[in-house]
This record gives sequence, structure tokens and C-alpha cells, in this order.
Amino acid sequence: MVENSGPNVAREPSPKHKVEPPGVLRRFLVPQGERHEAGHATYPWYNVLWLTGVDYFSTLGYQPGIAFLAAGVLSPLATAVLVVVTLAGALPVYAQVAKRSFAGQGSIAMLERLLPGWGGKFFVLALLGFAATDFVITMTLSAADAAQHAVENPFLHRVIGPHAMAVTFVLLILLAIVFLRGFTEAIGLAALVGIPYIALNVVVVGRGFIELLHHPEAITSWKLSLAARGDPVMLLLGAGLIFPKLALGMSGFETGVSVMPLVRGKAGEGMPPAARIRNTQRLLVVAAVIMSVMLLCSSVITTTLIPASEFAAGGKASGRALAFLAHELLGELFGTVYDVSTIVILWFAGASAMAGLLNLIPRYLPRFGMAPEWALHSRPLVLILLGINLFVTWIFKANVEAQGGAYATGVLVLMLSASVAVALSLWREATTAGRSHSGSIYFWGVTLVLAYTLIDNVFERPDGVIIAGFFILGIMVASGISRYRRATELRVENITFIDEESRLLWHSMMGKEVNLIPIRTLDPDRRKVKTAQLREHYNATGPMVYLHVDLADDRSDFNAAVTASVTCQGEEDEFVIDIRGAVAVANTIAWCSEQLDPIALYLELSLRNPFTQALTYLLWGEGETGILVYQILVRYWHSTSEDDVRPLIFLVSP
Repeated sequence: MVENSGPNVAREPSPKHKVEPPGVLRRFLVPQGERHEAGHATYPWYNVLWLTGVDYFSTLGYQPGIAFLAAGVLSPLATAVLVVVTLAGALPVYAQVAKRSFAGQGSIAMLERLLPGWGGKFFVLALLGFAATDFVITMTLSAADAAQHAVENPFLHRVIGPHAMAVTFVLLILLAIVFLRGFTEAIGLAALVGIPYIALNVVVVGRGFIELLHHPEAITSWKLSLAARGDPVMLLLGAGLIFPKLALGMSGFETGVSVMPLVRGKAGEGMPPAARIRNTQRLLVVAAVIMSVMLLCSSVITTTLIPASEFAAGGKASGRALAFLAHELLGELFGTVYDVSTIVILWFAGASAMAGLLNLIPRYLPRFGMAPEWALHSRPLVLILLGINLFVTWIFKANVEAQGGAYATGVLVLMLSASVAVALSLWREATTAGRSHSGSIYFWGVTLVLAYTLIDNVFERPDGVIIAGFFILGIMVASGISRYRRATELRVENITFIDEESRLLWHSMMGKEVNLIPIRTLDPDRRKVKTAQLREHYNATGPMVYLHVDLADDRSDFNAAVTASVTCQGEEDEFVIDIRGAVAVANTIAWCSEQLDPIALYLELSLRNPFTQALTYLLWGEGETGILVYQILVRYWHSTSEDDVRPLIFLVSP
């Protein structure tokens, strides 16, 4: 045999699929050359801030109105509690997430690492359901609030009338069209949208406080209303009980860590990238401080300056409290400019959410073997998400306040999962290093606060859990079907050899040089008997290569990077390949066969109960290996256009 000096890692050959002319619809939905690859350009953190801000800051469009409906005159106090939880809880949590998930995968990736195996994967799938709820409601709620601003504007009202539902549908369809044509989230565009919006809000808030200076009776009336509800301790307790209803005001942190790959660090810094982490933490702090100040100030002026009746459904401040003040205090022209800026940032928040889902789904499901083929392409996903968005909008009748609970549920579940991930990570790190667990205990305390917030929100408004439940069920069903259909793929990413001799022997076996015999045991006597049987009864000629596959402890991964040892057993015509770390025996044997291209492949049958074999294969990657290897190879051959001579396959009785 001739030695072949190749690389130390042999990779699975890419199948050469038979080329069939695709139809027009398929060419549109699955364009050739489409890739889900993140760009490598990085920017200063204060520029990336606005990419987070279009999601986070846009909640000012509806948060003050929702806060008043939930808390009434207690709205400023409840907002103050929300700010404390944000700065003392959510911000420290995501500062830790940034340290441990600097590739931008966020808290879901942290929990996947902390909870390996099937349990961890099912947990990730459930979190993806809540993340889908968060992103979908971001799109539908933002579009509904943008529509509300449009129909309430005196100039636009003459054109579109009171048809908020229709306007919401149009905005969602336009969002889908943009992504069907191709949308790249631009840092510059986010800043162009976010900076004017914050500036306009500063003007409105400043004008509101000037109005309060000229009309101090508004503050006096508010204080009297508070006094009528109890002493300061009772008011703070009431605000603490009410603040979970305002939780959607903490919506920007998961986005903040997801944009980490765009944050510029130092050239050539190692792993973890300390400069990028510090800059991302600065981004999170600045965003949280800006939003906290704006939430507090907007809550004060809207509670004191807007009549309570205007917040109710059908009122002029419903879903647009700050816009109402912009028109009332600064005139229709400024109010219209404010409306346009709000509509734009709300629409852009929907675009950010759409981009987030299009990146999130392909990141996890294909790697788990749980993604249908269309999940790898953006256009089919966009159409499915559009249908979901329109249905959710119809269910909620494009009502902003009605969707607030579902939005808060998605946000809070992701925050709670992040807090748990940080607390677990710090506990393990402290235990390993022999340090105090005080940091972990603090974050367990934050976890309790977020858990209370989530539970209160769910009991008050269970629609978020219901929507997430449908998403989780859909993901689980689609994942199970996909995993079943993809079970006969080769499922080996690459192979690494333990030494140079193994690599050289492996390459020397390629190309109709050997007979390949999978075996369940490395017992030398068993190999000797097997060799004699094959040479006598099957007229086998040429070297015998025995292949033993050892499965990994965690077989929940769909693909595996395996390790191989290749040895010569004292005779020139007998070799042993020992594969370690596989996730499925039959698939690994089929992959090795395709790599080596043997003269013949001898597959031994176990003759055990077929139903037991099927269950064993489904759960643990084992089963009637001979039949499965044959089926996997035949399917692979049918998917390629190669005309090479296939190895002879023998199904051998034990």
C-alpha cells in the first residue's frame, strides 16, 4: 500500500448532488449561494449602542401609557422600582453574560454549556420558544404602536383614517418584503434612527417639566392622590407589587449581548477578548442609564400632565403618551415630526427582531439535527414569520396594551435564564477556585426577584405563556420530524488521528485497497476467527481492516468530531481502526466507508428484535447496525452524482 501524506484531519466529502433545474418558486425561496455568515466588521461601542437602542429605546413609544394603565398614580414609584431592578439586577447579570458569551450567543448558549445532553437541549428548545415570543411580539407590538401613532396624527389621519389594524398589517408586510429582498442591519442607519428619537424625547420631557414648573398644582394633585392611598411605606410596597407589569421596560439587554461580535476591541487580543468585553459592558451601562432616566422622567410628566381618561382604550394617549404631550405642548408640526420619528424607530425595532430570529433559529436547530431544510434559508423563514405576525396581530386586534403581557413574559424568561446561568457559572467557578460564593449568592437573589416578576406577570396576563407554549410545541414537533428524517445522514464532522502513524495508515487504505469489517469488540481471537470465515466463505482477498466504534457519553449532539487510532496487528494484511467519540455507530461506519472506499464492506447482523433495535437507535445511536449502514450508504449514494464503483456489501450472519 502506498502512503498518502495528507492533513492530520480528514473531513467528510461534500456530496455532489444531482443537479435538477429548480422551479421559479424554489429559486426565489432558496437562492443559490445564500449563506448565514456574520460579518467581521467591528465598530466603536458607542456606535453599536444604537443597534441595541432601536429595540430598547423604542419602548418609550408605549411604556409610559402601559405603566399608567397598570399602576395609575403609582406609575412613577413603580417605574423607580423597575429602574432599581434594572440597574442592580438585569445590568449586572448581562455584564456577566458578556464575559462568558463574548461570541454574541447570549444566555441561551451559556445554559447549553452548563446543561449538556438531552436535558440541556430540550431546555434550549423551550427557551427558543420564549425567545420567539419575545421577538414576534416585538414585531407585532412595535407595528401596532407605530400604527397607533399614525392614525392619531392629525395630518396622517386624514389619509388613513382610524384603521390601525390595516396599517399594522401593511407595516408587517413591508417588513417582510424588505427581508425577502435582502436586509443588512446597518450601524449607521440605527444611529440615524435612534439619535434623533432620543433627542426628540429629551425635548418633550424637558418641555413637560417646564410645564410642571408653570403649573405646580399638577404635582400637588398627584401628591394628594398618593396620600389618599396610604403612607410612604404602603406606597412603596404597592409599587413593588405592581412593577412586574412594567417589566417590558427592561427589553434591551439580550440584544445588547447579541451584538457583541460587532463591538470593536483591541487588535490581536486573545480569548477571552478583554477589551471587547469591557466595551460591551460600557454599552450596556450607557443604554441602561439612558433608558432608566427617560423612563423615570416620562413616567412623571405623563402621570401628572395627562388626564387619566386619555390613557384608556380609544383615548388620545392610548399607546402614545409622550406623543400626546408632544402635540399638546409643542404644537402639531413638532408632534408630527415626533410621530414620524417614533414610527420609524418602532418599525426598525421590528426589523431588529426579525433579524434576530433569522440568526437565532439557524444557530441552534441545524446543529441539533432539528431543523427542516427551509430553516437554513431566510426567505422561507420570513414568510412563516410573516404569517405568525399577522395571526398574532389579528388575535390581539393590534392592541398595544393587550400585547404588553406577552412581550414582558418573553423578556423576563430570557432574563431569568440569564440570571440562572450566571449564578450557576459563578458557583462552579468559586467552588473550583476555592473562593467565596458571595457573588453567586447575589445573583441567586436577583434570580428570585426576576422569578417573582415573571410569576406575577404570568398570573396577571397568561397570554405570553400560551403563545410561548405554541411556539415550543411547534419547535418540538418540527425538531422531532427533522431529526427523524435526518437520521440517515453521515453525522461525522471530521476525524482527528492520535498520532502520525495512524494518519499515514488511514490514507494508505483509501481507494479499493482493503476489506472493511465493523466489529463490536477488539478481542484478537474474535478477529482471527472472523478473518478465517471471510476468506473461506466469501473468498475475501486483500488486507482486512477491522473497525470498532466507541460512542460518546453525550449522544444528544447530531454531528460529532471523532478521534481515531489506526494500528497494524503484526501482519501486513490486518489492521484495526478504533474510533472514539461517535454519536451513532451505523452513521460513523458509513462515513468511514465513504472515506476509505473499500473493496468490500462486511456487515454483521445481530438478529435481535426489530422494534427494540429501532428504539435503541432512536435514543442511543445503536441498533441493527448492518441494515442501518446499508440504508445510510444507499441514501448517500442516491444524493450524489458520482459514478465511482461502490464497494461490495455483504450482510453476514453472526
